[in-house]
Amino acid sequence: MEVYKDLKSPENQQFEKLLNSQLSKNKIEEGKIVQGKITKITEKFVFIFIPGLKSEPIIDVNELKMIGLGNKINVDENIPVLLEKIEDKNGEVVVSALKAQKIEGWYKLEKAYENNESILGKITSKCKGGVIVEHTDTGSLMFCPGSQISDQPLKSIDHLIGVEQKFAIIKLDKIRGNACVSRRQIVSSNKREDKAKIIKKFKVGDIIKDAVVKGYSSFGCFFEVNNEIDVLVHLQEISYSRVNHPDEIFNIGEKHDLKVISIDDEKLQIGCSIKQLSPDPFEHISNYEIGKKYKVKVEKITEYGCFCSLEPGLSTLLHSSEMSWTKRNIAPKKLFKIGDMIDCVITEIDKDKRRIAISHKLTLDNPYQVFMDKYPEGSAVEGIISSSNEYALYVKLDNFDIDGFLHANDLSYINNPEEELKKYKKGDKLKVKILEIRKEDQKIRVGLKQLEKDPFDWFKEKNVNDIITVQVISSDNKGLMVKPENCDLEFLIKKSNIAVNASDARPSRFVGGERIDAAISELNMEKRKVSLSIKLLEELQNKEAVTKFSSPLSGKNLPFSSLSEKLNDKKNNDKE
Repeated sequence: MEVYKDLKSPENQQFEKLLNSQLSKNKIEEGKIVQGKITKITEKFVFIFIPGLKSEPIIDVNELKMIGLGNKINVDENIPVLLEKIEDKNGEVVVSALKAQKIEGWYKLEKAYENNESILGKITSKCKGGVIVEHTDTGSLMFCPGSQISDQPLKSIDHLIGVEQKFAIIKLDKIRGNACVSRRQIVSSNKREDKAKIIKKFKVGDIIKDAVVKGYSSFGCFFEVNNEIDVLVHLQEISYSRVNHPDEIFNIGEKHDLKVISIDDEKLQIGCSIKQLSPDPFEHISNYEIGKKYKVKVEKITEYGCFCSLEPGLSTLLHSSEMSWTKRNIAPKKLFKIGDMIDCVITEIDKDKRRIAISHKLTLDNPYQVFMDKYPEGSAVEGIISSSNEYALYVKLDNFDIDGFLHANDLSYINNPEEELKKYKKGDKLKVKILEIRKEDQKIRVGLKQLEKDPFDWFKEKNVNDIITVQVISSDNKGLMVKPENCDLEFLIKKSNIAVNASDARPSRFVGGERIDAAISELNMEKRKVSLSIKLLEELQNKEAVTKFSSPLSGKNLPFSSLSEKLNDKKNNDKE
Protein backbone atom coordinates (compact mmCIF):
# COMPACT_ATOMS: atom_id res chain seq x y z
CA MET A 1 0.00 0.00 0.00
CA GLU A 2 1.45 3.31 -1.04
CA VAL A 3 1.24 6.26 1.32
CA TYR A 4 1.23 9.68 -0.26
CA LYS A 5 3.27 12.06 1.87
CA ASP A 6 3.46 14.90 -0.58
CA LEU A 7 0.07 16.53 -0.02
CA LYS A 8 1.14 19.79 -1.67
CA SER A 9 0.93 18.51 -5.17
CA PRO A 10 -1.93 19.93 -7.27
CA GLU A 11 -3.46 16.50 -7.77
CA ASN A 12 -3.57 15.66 -4.03
CA GLN A 13 -4.97 19.04 -3.07
CA GLN A 14 -7.74 18.70 -5.67
CA PHE A 15 -8.60 15.22 -4.33
CA GLU A 16 -8.72 16.51 -0.73
CA LYS A 17 -11.03 19.29 -1.80
CA LEU A 18 -13.42 16.93 -3.54
CA LEU A 19 -13.44 14.53 -0.56
CA ASN A 20 -14.21 17.25 1.98
CA SER A 21 -16.98 18.69 -0.15
CA GLN A 22 -18.61 15.28 -0.45
CA LEU A 23 -18.45 14.54 3.31
CA SER A 24 -19.81 17.99 4.26
CA LYS A 25 -23.04 17.17 2.44
CA ASN A 26 -23.70 14.14 4.58
CA LYS A 27 -22.79 14.82 8.19
CA ILE A 28 -23.54 11.56 9.93
CA GLU A 29 -23.53 11.68 13.75
CA GLU A 30 -24.78 9.20 16.31
CA GLY A 31 -27.77 10.38 18.38
CA LYS A 32 -29.22 12.53 15.59
CA ILE A 33 -32.51 12.08 13.72
CA VAL A 34 -31.98 11.55 9.98
CA GLN A 35 -34.23 10.84 7.03
CA GLY A 36 -34.03 7.37 5.53
CA LYS A 37 -35.48 6.05 2.24
CA ILE A 38 -37.10 2.61 2.13
CA THR A 39 -35.31 0.50 -0.46
CA LYS A 40 -36.59 -2.99 0.29
CA ILE A 41 -39.48 -4.58 2.20
CA THR A 42 -39.68 -8.14 3.50
CA GLU A 43 -42.23 -9.89 5.73
CA LYS A 44 -40.47 -8.81 8.93
CA PHE A 45 -38.06 -6.03 8.07
CA VAL A 46 -37.73 -2.81 6.11
CA PHE A 47 -34.36 -1.82 4.58
CA ILE A 48 -33.62 1.87 4.41
CA PHE A 49 -30.93 3.91 2.77
CA ILE A 50 -29.21 6.73 4.61
CA PRO A 51 -26.69 8.75 2.57
CA GLY A 52 -23.20 8.56 3.96
CA LEU A 53 -23.53 5.13 5.54
CA LYS A 54 -21.62 2.14 4.20
CA SER A 55 -24.57 -0.24 4.73
CA GLU A 56 -28.35 -0.17 4.87
CA PRO A 57 -29.88 -0.46 8.38
CA ILE A 58 -33.06 -2.49 8.94
CA ILE A 59 -36.18 -1.73 11.02
CA ASP A 60 -38.79 -4.17 12.31
CA VAL A 61 -42.10 -3.81 10.44
CA ASN A 62 -44.03 -4.11 13.74
CA GLU A 63 -42.14 -1.13 15.14
CA LEU A 64 -43.37 1.08 12.31
CA LYS A 65 -46.93 -0.19 12.67
CA MET A 66 -46.86 0.38 16.44
CA ILE A 67 -45.98 4.06 16.06
CA GLY A 68 -48.57 4.65 13.35
CA LEU A 69 -46.30 4.56 10.29
CA GLY A 70 -47.83 1.43 8.80
CA ASN A 71 -49.19 3.42 5.87
CA LYS A 72 -45.68 4.58 5.03
CA ILE A 73 -44.23 1.13 4.52
CA ASN A 74 -43.60 1.63 0.79
CA VAL A 75 -40.50 1.60 -1.36
CA ASP A 76 -38.96 5.06 -1.87
CA GLU A 77 -40.95 6.40 1.17
CA ASN A 78 -38.96 8.63 3.52
CA ILE A 79 -39.21 8.05 7.28
CA PRO A 80 -37.36 9.72 10.19
CA VAL A 81 -35.12 7.47 12.33
CA LEU A 82 -32.70 7.92 15.20
CA LEU A 83 -29.15 6.91 14.38
CA GLU A 84 -28.13 5.07 17.55
CA LYS A 85 -24.88 3.48 16.31
CA ILE A 86 -22.99 3.81 13.02
CA GLU A 87 -21.41 0.43 13.63
CA ASP A 88 -22.12 -2.08 16.39
CA LYS A 89 -19.95 -5.07 17.32
CA ASN A 90 -21.35 -6.97 14.34
CA GLY A 91 -20.51 -4.11 12.00
CA GLU A 92 -24.19 -3.20 11.45
CA VAL A 93 -25.93 0.20 11.62
CA VAL A 94 -28.47 0.53 14.46
CA VAL A 95 -31.44 2.90 14.00
CA SER A 96 -34.86 3.34 15.70
CA ALA A 97 -38.02 4.90 14.30
CA LEU A 98 -39.77 4.63 17.72
CA LYS A 99 -37.11 6.66 19.52
CA ALA A 100 -37.07 9.20 16.72
CA GLN A 101 -40.78 9.72 17.13
CA LYS A 102 -40.42 10.13 20.92
CA ILE A 103 -37.67 12.72 20.54
CA GLU A 104 -39.66 14.66 17.96
CA GLY A 105 -42.64 14.47 20.32
CA TRP A 106 -40.54 15.84 23.15
CA TYR A 107 -39.48 18.77 20.94
CA LYS A 108 -43.16 19.50 20.29
CA LEU A 109 -43.92 19.37 24.02
CA GLU A 110 -41.05 21.76 24.73
CA LYS A 111 -42.32 24.18 22.11
CA ALA A 112 -45.89 24.05 23.49
CA TYR A 113 -44.58 24.59 27.03
CA GLU A 114 -42.46 27.58 25.99
CA ASN A 115 -45.37 29.12 24.08
CA ASN A 116 -47.84 28.33 26.91
CA GLU A 117 -50.02 26.35 24.49
CA SER A 118 -52.37 23.48 25.36
CA ILE A 119 -51.96 20.03 23.85
CA LEU A 120 -54.33 17.22 22.94
CA GLY A 121 -54.17 13.94 24.82
CA LYS A 122 -56.22 11.21 26.39
CA ILE A 123 -56.11 9.46 29.73
CA THR A 124 -54.99 5.89 29.17
CA SER A 125 -54.72 4.47 32.71
CA LYS A 126 -54.67 5.22 36.41
CA CYS A 127 -51.51 5.17 38.50
CA LYS A 128 -50.40 6.03 42.02
CA GLY A 129 -51.15 9.70 42.64
CA GLY A 130 -52.84 10.40 39.33
CA VAL A 131 -53.27 9.18 35.73
CA ILE A 132 -51.16 8.55 32.60
CA VAL A 133 -51.92 10.78 29.62
CA GLU A 134 -50.90 9.92 26.02
CA HIS A 135 -50.01 12.81 23.70
CA THR A 136 -52.26 12.52 20.64
CA ASP A 137 -49.72 13.85 18.10
CA THR A 138 -46.62 11.93 19.19
CA GLY A 139 -47.84 9.17 21.53
CA SER A 140 -45.59 10.47 24.33
CA LEU A 141 -46.72 9.48 27.82
CA MET A 142 -47.22 12.19 30.45
CA PHE A 143 -48.29 12.26 34.11
CA CYS A 144 -51.35 14.13 35.41
CA PRO A 145 -51.61 14.37 39.25
CA GLY A 146 -54.96 13.55 40.84
CA SER A 147 -55.32 17.15 42.06
CA GLN A 148 -55.01 18.41 38.47
CA ILE A 149 -57.72 16.24 36.91
CA SER A 150 -60.63 18.57 37.77
CA ASP A 151 -61.39 21.75 39.66
CA GLN A 152 -63.76 19.88 41.98
CA PRO A 153 -63.66 16.43 43.63
CA LEU A 154 -64.77 13.58 41.37
CA LYS A 155 -66.12 10.28 42.70
CA SER A 156 -65.06 8.53 39.48
CA ILE A 157 -62.97 9.43 36.41
CA ASP A 158 -64.04 6.47 34.30
CA HIS A 159 -65.95 8.78 31.97
CA LEU A 160 -62.69 10.64 31.18
CA ILE A 161 -60.55 7.62 30.27
CA GLY A 162 -59.90 7.25 26.51
CA VAL A 163 -61.53 10.60 25.68
CA GLU A 164 -59.40 13.05 23.71
CA GLN A 165 -59.25 16.38 25.52
CA LYS A 166 -57.01 19.37 26.10
CA PHE A 167 -54.25 19.49 28.73
CA ALA A 168 -51.90 22.22 29.91
CA ILE A 169 -48.21 21.41 30.40
CA ILE A 170 -47.23 22.54 33.90
CA LYS A 171 -43.77 20.96 34.25
CA LEU A 172 -41.03 19.52 32.01
CA ASP A 173 -37.92 17.69 33.17
CA LYS A 174 -35.53 17.69 30.17
CA ILE A 175 -32.93 15.58 31.95
CA ARG A 176 -35.27 12.78 32.93
CA GLY A 177 -37.60 13.27 30.00
CA ASN A 178 -40.70 13.55 32.19
CA ALA A 179 -43.73 15.74 31.49
CA CYS A 180 -46.48 16.75 33.95
CA VAL A 181 -49.82 18.04 32.62
CA SER A 182 -53.04 19.48 34.04
CA ARG A 183 -56.63 19.16 32.91
CA ARG A 184 -57.77 21.38 35.78
CA GLN A 185 -56.16 24.50 34.27
CA ILE A 186 -58.08 24.01 31.03
CA VAL A 187 -61.38 23.48 32.88
CA SER A 188 -60.80 26.50 35.10
CA SER A 189 -59.88 28.77 32.19
CA ASN A 190 -63.01 27.72 30.32
CA LYS A 191 -65.11 28.36 33.39
CA ARG A 192 -63.47 31.75 33.82
CA GLU A 193 -64.62 32.75 30.36
CA ASP A 194 -68.11 31.49 31.11
CA LYS A 195 -68.03 33.13 34.57
CA ALA A 196 -67.22 36.53 33.06
CA LYS A 197 -70.31 36.25 30.86
CA ILE A 198 -72.48 35.26 33.84
CA ILE A 199 -71.23 38.14 36.03
CA LYS A 200 -72.24 40.63 33.34
CA LYS A 201 -75.87 39.63 34.03
CA PHE A 202 -75.72 41.17 37.55
CA LYS A 203 -75.44 44.73 38.79
CA VAL A 204 -75.14 46.28 42.26
CA GLY A 205 -78.53 46.44 43.97
CA ASP A 206 -80.01 43.34 42.32
CA ILE A 207 -81.98 40.95 44.52
CA ILE A 208 -81.10 37.28 44.05
CA LYS A 209 -83.92 34.91 44.95
CA ASP A 210 -83.50 31.46 46.54
CA ALA A 211 -79.70 31.26 46.65
CA VAL A 212 -78.61 27.94 48.16
CA VAL A 213 -76.13 27.68 51.06
CA LYS A 214 -73.13 25.81 49.64
CA GLY A 215 -70.45 26.12 52.33
CA TYR A 216 -68.92 28.14 55.17
CA SER A 217 -65.61 29.67 56.08
CA SER A 218 -64.40 31.70 59.03
CA PHE A 219 -65.01 34.93 57.07
CA GLY A 220 -68.41 34.26 55.48
CA CYS A 221 -70.88 31.99 53.76
CA PHE A 222 -70.92 30.84 50.11
CA PHE A 223 -74.17 30.61 48.14
CA GLU A 224 -74.83 28.97 44.78
CA VAL A 225 -76.93 31.07 42.39
CA ASN A 226 -78.96 29.35 39.65
CA ASN A 227 -76.42 26.49 39.49
CA GLU A 228 -74.16 28.90 37.61
CA ILE A 229 -71.98 30.86 40.00
CA ASP A 230 -70.98 31.03 43.66
CA VAL A 231 -71.26 34.29 45.61
CA LEU A 232 -69.97 35.29 49.03
CA VAL A 233 -71.85 36.85 51.92
CA HIS A 234 -69.25 38.23 54.30
CA LEU A 235 -69.60 37.55 58.02
CA GLN A 236 -70.43 41.21 58.68
CA GLU A 237 -73.19 41.14 56.04
CA ILE A 238 -75.03 38.13 57.44
CA SER A 239 -76.90 39.81 60.28
CA TYR A 240 -77.14 43.07 62.16
CA SER A 241 -76.41 41.07 65.30
CA ARG A 242 -72.97 39.71 66.12
CA VAL A 243 -72.20 36.37 64.43
CA ASN A 244 -69.11 34.34 65.35
CA HIS A 245 -69.38 31.81 62.51
CA PRO A 246 -71.85 31.30 59.63
CA ASP A 247 -72.81 27.83 60.88
CA GLU A 248 -74.52 29.56 63.82
CA ILE A 249 -77.08 30.96 61.37
CA PHE A 250 -77.17 28.72 58.27
CA ASN A 251 -77.48 25.05 57.37
CA ILE A 252 -76.16 23.55 54.12
CA GLY A 253 -78.88 23.42 51.49
CA GLU A 254 -81.01 26.25 52.91
CA LYS A 255 -82.37 28.90 50.53
CA HIS A 256 -82.07 32.65 51.20
CA ASP A 257 -82.60 35.87 49.29
CA LEU A 258 -79.47 38.00 48.71
CA LYS A 259 -78.72 41.58 47.71
CA VAL A 260 -75.77 42.29 45.38
CA ILE A 261 -73.54 44.93 47.00
CA SER A 262 -70.29 44.61 44.98
CA ILE A 263 -68.97 43.19 41.68
CA ASP A 264 -65.24 42.68 40.93
CA ASP A 265 -64.74 42.22 37.18
CA GLU A 266 -61.04 41.39 37.54
CA LYS A 267 -61.38 38.75 40.24
CA LEU A 268 -64.77 37.68 38.87
CA GLN A 269 -66.36 37.88 42.31
CA ILE A 270 -69.79 38.99 43.48
CA GLY A 271 -70.34 40.21 47.05
CA CYS A 272 -73.81 39.95 48.56
CA SER A 273 -75.61 40.86 51.76
CA ILE A 274 -78.54 39.45 53.68
CA LYS A 275 -78.87 42.05 56.41
CA GLN A 276 -79.29 44.91 53.89
CA LEU A 277 -82.55 43.34 52.70
CA SER A 278 -84.21 44.67 55.85
CA PRO A 279 -83.87 47.78 58.04
CA ASP A 280 -81.53 47.64 61.02
CA PRO A 281 -83.61 46.01 63.79
CA PHE A 282 -81.25 47.39 66.42
CA GLU A 283 -82.93 50.74 65.83
CA HIS A 284 -85.91 49.25 67.74
CA ILE A 285 -83.80 48.04 70.69
CA SER A 286 -85.30 50.79 72.83
CA ASN A 287 -88.56 48.80 72.73
CA TYR A 288 -86.93 46.09 74.88
CA GLU A 289 -85.87 46.25 78.53
CA ILE A 290 -83.44 44.23 80.61
CA GLY A 291 -85.22 42.02 83.13
CA LYS A 292 -88.48 41.74 81.22
CA LYS A 293 -89.89 38.52 79.77
CA TYR A 294 -90.41 38.15 75.98
CA LYS A 295 -91.35 35.44 73.51
CA VAL A 296 -88.47 34.42 71.23
CA LYS A 297 -88.23 32.02 68.29
CA VAL A 298 -85.52 29.36 68.12
CA GLU A 299 -83.69 29.86 64.79
CA LYS A 300 -80.48 27.83 65.18
CA ILE A 301 -79.27 25.19 67.66
CA THR A 302 -75.56 24.67 68.43
CA GLU A 303 -73.64 22.67 70.99
CA TYR A 304 -73.35 25.62 73.35
CA GLY A 305 -76.78 27.22 73.00
CA CYS A 306 -79.61 28.45 70.78
CA PHE A 307 -79.79 31.49 68.55
CA CYS A 308 -83.23 33.02 68.85
CA SER A 309 -84.96 36.06 67.36
CA LEU A 310 -86.93 38.69 69.23
CA GLU A 311 -88.14 39.90 65.85
CA PRO A 312 -86.99 39.21 62.27
CA GLY A 313 -83.29 40.10 62.07
CA LEU A 314 -82.84 40.79 65.78
CA SER A 315 -80.94 37.74 66.97
CA THR A 316 -80.08 36.81 70.55
CA LEU A 317 -78.06 34.05 72.15
CA LEU A 318 -79.57 31.70 74.71
CA HIS A 319 -76.51 30.06 76.23
CA SER A 320 -76.83 26.48 77.51
CA SER A 321 -75.99 27.69 81.04
CA GLU A 322 -79.18 29.82 80.96
CA MET A 323 -81.54 27.02 79.96
CA SER A 324 -81.97 25.16 83.24
CA TRP A 325 -81.36 25.73 86.95
CA THR A 326 -80.29 22.19 87.69
CA LYS A 327 -79.03 20.48 84.51
CA ARG A 328 -75.34 21.01 83.84
CA ASN A 329 -73.64 20.67 80.41
CA ILE A 330 -77.06 20.18 78.88
CA ALA A 331 -77.47 19.47 75.16
CA PRO A 332 -79.72 22.27 73.78
CA LYS A 333 -81.23 19.98 71.14
CA LYS A 334 -82.70 17.83 73.92
CA LEU A 335 -84.72 20.78 75.25
CA PHE A 336 -85.68 22.74 72.15
CA LYS A 337 -86.10 22.39 68.41
CA ILE A 338 -85.97 24.91 65.58
CA GLY A 339 -89.16 26.96 65.37
CA ASP A 340 -90.06 26.67 69.08
CA MET A 341 -91.50 29.80 70.72
CA ILE A 342 -90.12 30.04 74.26
CA ASP A 343 -90.24 32.54 77.13
CA CYS A 344 -86.99 34.31 77.95
CA VAL A 345 -85.78 37.23 80.04
CA ILE A 346 -83.33 39.76 78.57
CA THR A 347 -80.21 39.80 80.78
CA GLU A 348 -77.92 42.06 78.71
CA ILE A 349 -78.14 44.63 75.90
CA ASP A 350 -74.78 45.83 74.52
CA LYS A 351 -75.41 48.48 71.87
CA ASP A 352 -71.72 48.90 70.99
CA LYS A 353 -71.19 45.21 70.35
CA ARG A 354 -74.77 44.81 69.07
CA ARG A 355 -75.30 41.88 71.38
CA ILE A 356 -78.34 40.72 73.33
CA ALA A 357 -78.19 37.95 75.94
CA ILE A 358 -81.29 36.16 77.22
CA SER A 359 -82.13 33.54 79.85
CA HIS A 360 -84.84 30.90 79.84
CA LYS A 361 -84.29 29.66 83.39
CA LEU A 362 -85.14 33.08 84.82
CA THR A 363 -88.73 32.56 83.64
CA LEU A 364 -88.90 29.46 85.88
CA ASP A 365 -88.92 29.21 89.67
CA ASN A 366 -85.46 28.79 91.11
CA PRO A 367 -85.60 25.27 92.61
CA TYR A 368 -82.86 26.19 95.06
CA GLN A 369 -85.03 28.98 96.46
CA VAL A 370 -88.05 26.66 96.65
CA PHE A 371 -85.92 24.01 98.35
CA MET A 372 -84.49 26.53 100.79
CA ASP A 373 -88.00 27.67 101.74
CA LYS A 374 -89.02 24.08 102.46
CA TYR A 375 -85.77 22.82 103.95
CA PRO A 376 -83.73 25.60 105.58
CA GLU A 377 -80.19 24.96 106.81
CA GLY A 378 -80.24 22.51 109.71
CA SER A 379 -83.24 20.56 108.38
CA ALA A 380 -83.22 16.80 107.81
CA VAL A 381 -84.25 15.50 104.38
CA GLU A 382 -84.37 12.12 102.70
CA GLY A 383 -82.55 11.43 99.45
CA ILE A 384 -81.15 8.82 97.08
CA ILE A 385 -77.48 8.50 96.07
CA SER A 386 -77.33 9.51 92.38
CA SER A 387 -73.55 9.27 91.84
CA SER A 388 -70.21 9.19 93.64
CA ASN A 389 -66.50 9.80 93.17
CA GLU A 390 -63.34 9.11 95.14
CA TYR A 391 -64.08 11.71 97.84
CA ALA A 392 -67.84 12.34 97.99
CA LEU A 393 -71.40 11.20 97.35
CA TYR A 394 -74.09 13.11 95.45
CA VAL A 395 -77.56 12.73 96.91
CA LYS A 396 -80.74 13.62 95.03
CA LEU A 397 -82.81 15.41 97.66
CA ASP A 398 -86.51 14.67 98.22
CA ASN A 399 -88.52 15.11 94.97
CA PHE A 400 -86.35 17.98 93.76
CA ASP A 401 -84.07 17.71 90.74
CA ILE A 402 -81.21 18.85 92.97
CA ASP A 403 -78.12 16.96 94.10
CA GLY A 404 -76.64 17.58 97.53
CA PHE A 405 -72.89 17.28 98.03
CA LEU A 406 -71.97 14.83 100.81
CA HIS A 407 -68.24 14.81 101.52
CA ALA A 408 -66.60 11.65 102.86
CA ASN A 409 -65.57 13.54 106.03
CA ASP A 410 -69.26 14.09 106.81
CA LEU A 411 -70.18 10.39 106.75
CA SER A 412 -68.92 9.37 110.18
CA TYR A 413 -67.33 10.92 113.27
CA ILE A 414 -65.12 7.99 114.14
CA ASN A 415 -64.58 5.75 111.08
CA ASN A 416 -62.04 6.28 108.29
CA PRO A 417 -63.65 8.48 105.58
CA GLU A 418 -62.26 6.48 102.65
CA GLU A 419 -63.39 3.16 104.13
CA GLU A 420 -66.76 4.62 105.06
CA LEU A 421 -67.29 5.88 101.48
CA LYS A 422 -66.96 2.33 100.13
CA LYS A 423 -70.02 1.21 102.12
CA TYR A 424 -72.42 3.21 99.92
CA LYS A 425 -73.51 2.71 96.32
CA LYS A 426 -75.77 4.36 93.78
CA GLY A 427 -79.47 4.01 94.63
CA ASP A 428 -79.02 3.77 98.42
CA LYS A 429 -81.49 5.81 100.44
CA LEU A 430 -80.14 8.20 103.07
CA LYS A 431 -81.43 10.73 105.51
CA VAL A 432 -79.10 13.72 105.64
CA LYS A 433 -78.88 17.11 107.30
CA ILE A 434 -78.74 20.36 105.32
CA LEU A 435 -75.43 21.99 106.28
CA GLU A 436 -75.22 24.83 103.74
CA ILE A 437 -77.27 26.27 100.88
CA ARG A 438 -75.62 28.60 98.36
CA LYS A 439 -78.44 29.67 96.11
CA GLU A 440 -76.31 31.92 93.89
CA ASP A 441 -73.79 29.14 93.23
CA GLN A 442 -76.55 26.51 93.00
CA LYS A 443 -74.85 24.30 95.57
CA ILE A 444 -76.12 22.45 98.63
CA ARG A 445 -73.87 20.71 101.14
CA VAL A 446 -75.30 17.95 103.32
CA GLY A 447 -73.99 15.69 106.07
CA LEU A 448 -74.85 12.25 107.43
CA LYS A 449 -72.94 12.18 110.72
CA GLN A 450 -74.52 15.46 111.82
CA LEU A 451 -77.79 13.60 112.50
CA GLU A 452 -76.02 11.52 115.16
CA LYS A 453 -74.73 12.55 118.57
CA ASP A 454 -71.24 13.98 118.29
CA PRO A 455 -68.90 11.83 120.43
CA PHE A 456 -66.69 14.88 120.80
CA ASP A 457 -69.41 16.39 123.01
CA TRP A 458 -68.00 14.11 125.72
CA PHE A 459 -65.33 16.78 126.23
CA LYS A 460 -67.76 19.71 126.57
CA GLU A 461 -67.51 19.71 130.36
CA LYS A 462 -63.76 18.99 130.39
CA ASN A 463 -60.80 21.36 130.70
CA VAL A 464 -57.05 21.23 130.21
CA ASN A 465 -55.30 19.37 133.14
CA ASP A 466 -58.46 17.41 133.95
CA ILE A 467 -57.78 13.80 134.80
CA ILE A 468 -59.72 11.08 132.94
CA THR A 469 -59.65 7.30 132.94
CA VAL A 470 -58.81 5.59 129.69
CA GLN A 471 -58.43 2.02 128.51
CA VAL A 472 -55.35 0.95 126.53
CA ILE A 473 -56.40 -0.41 123.15
CA SER A 474 -52.96 -1.15 121.67
CA SER A 475 -49.33 -0.07 121.78
CA ASP A 476 -46.51 0.34 119.30
CA ASN A 477 -43.26 2.26 118.91
CA LYS A 478 -45.17 5.55 118.52
CA GLY A 479 -47.04 5.23 121.80
CA LEU A 480 -50.36 4.04 123.21
CA MET A 481 -53.77 4.04 121.50
CA VAL A 482 -56.34 4.65 124.27
CA LYS A 483 -60.10 5.16 124.54
CA PRO A 484 -61.72 7.24 127.32
CA GLU A 485 -64.40 5.42 129.27
CA ASN A 486 -67.95 5.99 127.97
CA CYS A 487 -66.52 7.68 124.83
CA ASP A 488 -66.37 6.33 121.27
CA LEU A 489 -63.25 8.24 120.27
CA GLU A 490 -59.71 6.91 120.30
CA PHE A 491 -56.57 8.94 120.97
CA LEU A 492 -52.81 8.43 120.74
CA ILE A 493 -50.65 9.09 123.78
CA LYS A 494 -47.23 9.70 122.31
CA LYS A 495 -44.22 7.84 123.65
CA SER A 496 -42.74 11.08 125.00
CA ASN A 497 -45.91 11.63 127.08
CA ILE A 498 -46.06 8.19 128.74
CA ALA A 499 -43.84 8.98 131.78
CA VAL A 500 -41.66 11.66 133.36
CA ASN A 501 -38.78 9.26 133.63
CA ALA A 502 -37.41 8.43 130.17
CA SER A 503 -36.66 4.87 131.28
CA ASP A 504 -40.33 4.37 132.16
CA ALA A 505 -41.62 5.83 128.85
CA ARG A 506 -41.81 2.44 127.19
CA PRO A 507 -45.00 1.51 125.30
CA SER A 508 -44.06 -2.15 125.72
CA ARG A 509 -44.96 -1.88 129.44
CA PHE A 510 -48.60 -2.03 128.30
CA VAL A 511 -50.14 -5.06 126.62
CA GLY A 512 -53.67 -3.70 126.11
CA GLY A 513 -56.80 -3.71 128.23
CA GLU A 514 -55.25 -1.78 131.16
CA ARG A 515 -57.26 1.02 132.77
CA ILE A 516 -55.02 4.00 133.47
CA ASP A 517 -55.41 7.67 134.27
CA ALA A 518 -54.21 10.45 131.98
CA ALA A 519 -54.43 14.23 131.95
CA ILE A 520 -55.83 16.43 129.17
CA SER A 521 -52.84 18.38 127.85
CA GLU A 522 -54.64 20.14 124.95
CA LEU A 523 -58.34 20.76 124.19
CA ASN A 524 -59.78 22.77 121.26
CA MET A 525 -63.50 22.19 120.69
CA GLU A 526 -63.62 24.28 117.50
CA LYS A 527 -60.78 22.40 115.84
CA ARG A 528 -61.93 19.13 117.44
CA LYS A 529 -58.45 18.49 118.79
CA VAL A 530 -57.59 16.66 122.06
CA SER A 531 -54.21 15.52 123.40
CA LEU A 532 -53.72 13.23 126.43
CA SER A 533 -50.59 12.76 128.57
CA ILE A 534 -49.65 10.39 131.43
CA LYS A 535 -46.48 12.41 131.94
CA LEU A 536 -48.55 15.53 132.65
CA LEU A 537 -50.59 13.57 135.17
CA GLU A 538 -47.39 12.59 137.06
CA GLU A 539 -46.16 16.19 137.03
CA LEU A 540 -49.51 17.42 138.38
CA GLN A 541 -49.49 14.76 141.10
CA ASN A 542 -45.90 15.59 142.12
CA LYS A 543 -46.72 19.27 142.33
CA GLU A 544 -49.82 18.53 144.40
CA ALA A 545 -47.78 16.30 146.77
CA VAL A 546 -45.12 18.95 147.32
CA THR A 547 -47.79 21.57 148.00
CA LYS A 548 -49.90 19.34 150.27
CA PHE A 549 -47.18 17.75 152.39
CA SER A 550 -44.71 20.64 152.70
CA SER A 551 -44.06 22.14 156.31
CA PRO A 552 -41.76 24.62 158.08
CA LEU A 553 -39.37 21.69 158.72
CA SER A 554 -39.08 20.76 155.08
CA GLY A 555 -36.45 21.95 152.62
CA LYS A 556 -34.27 24.80 153.90
CA ASN A 557 -36.29 25.02 157.16
CA LEU A 558 -34.90 21.68 158.40
CA PRO A 559 -32.24 21.89 161.19
CA PHE A 560 -29.63 20.43 158.86
CA SER A 561 -30.25 22.93 156.15
CA SER A 562 -27.93 25.56 157.76
CA LEU A 563 -25.41 23.10 159.26
CA SER A 564 -22.68 23.77 156.70
CA GLU A 565 -22.99 27.54 157.21
CA LYS A 566 -22.55 27.21 161.05
CA LEU A 567 -19.48 24.98 160.62
CA ASN A 568 -17.86 27.54 158.34
CA ASP A 569 -18.53 30.33 160.91
CA LYS A 570 -16.94 28.26 163.72
CA LYS A 571 -13.74 27.66 161.72
CA ASN A 572 -13.36 31.37 161.11
CA ASN A 573 -13.76 32.20 164.83
CA ASP A 574 -11.09 29.62 165.86
CA LYS A 575 -8.54 31.15 163.51
CA GLU A 576 -9.04 34.51 165.10
